[in-house]
Amino acid sequence: MIAILRKAILIGIFCVFSVGSAIADEVLKPFVLAYKTTGDVNTVASAVKDKLTGAGFEVVGEYSPYKGAYVIVVTTDALKAVAAKSERGGYGAAQRIAVTKNVDDIEVTYTNPVYMAAAYRMAGDLADVRTQLESALGTEYNFGSKEKLTAEDLQHYEYMRLYGQFDEPYKLAEYDSHAAAVKAVEDALAAGYGGAKKVYRIDIPGKDETVFGVALKGVKSKDCSSDEYIMSRIDKLTPRHTAHLPYEILVNDAVVEALYARFRIAINWPSLPMLPGFTPTFFSIMCAPDDIEGALTKASGGEIK
Repeated sequence: MIAILRKAILIGIFCVFSVGSAIADEVLKPFVLAYKTTGDVNTVASAVKDKLTGAGFEVVGEYSPYKGAYVIVVTTDALKAVAAKSERGGYGAAQRIAVTKNVDDIEVTYTNPVYMAAAYRMAGDLADVRTQLESALGTEYNFGSKEKLTAEDLQHYEYMRLYGQFDEPYKLAEYDSHAAAVKAVEDALAAGYGGAKKVYRIDIPGKDETVFGVALKGVKSKDCSSDEYIMSRIDKLTPRHTAHLPYEILVNDAVVEALYARFRIAINWPSLPMLPGFTPTFFSIMCAPDDIEGALTKASGGEIK
């Protein structure tokens, strides 16, 4: 009997390490195409929400960043629990699902939780969340990168020198307490400062950390910070990268921060060329990082220096 139990334990340990090794060696891509369909974006989005809630996801926010696109943001207790164990884990507390009209098709896509867990240095690989999304929406294939990026690569990802890493965020503002910081962000978003609007808010359990999803509408025509401006210039491939949106603001204790825009964009377009002569390129949105920092600073109640 003891020998049988010992054998079972060894098999269990082997399985755990085999799965861990498989995840570690897997080439990861930022997005998953669930399926393509036809019809109306809003009708499809409604059906997608029903599937998500039926699978145990909590819808915390949704919005249309521009015509023909709809983004749904979800979380779970499991996601929040992993976020609570992670340094600045609020960035990974949500997953984004997009419904996008692309020529004659409507694409249903979502962020790859395993990819995002690595990029945001989470305390778990979120493979269970990926399985949950696959069960709810299906999966045809992963997309969004030609690079052979593993979890280890993503944990130290930098598009190029001086483009920033995960642990080099913008510091947008600082307040006397976490509660004061959260209130300042809520008030600024309600007022529409920086052309920003709240999409969702998630409070991370057991710690003074709150993440906001922020729609960037811009404050003037063709504002370089706006979701529509950026996506119209670099989101040209099929399937679309609509689930890149929305951006996050993280209230970490009394400090309000956001991921460096060059990192936040590059992590979802790691194969996007830099130089002109290609279509699309980072060069076509060179104005965006500074404008995004300015918009998010205003959306945090901070002052642009």
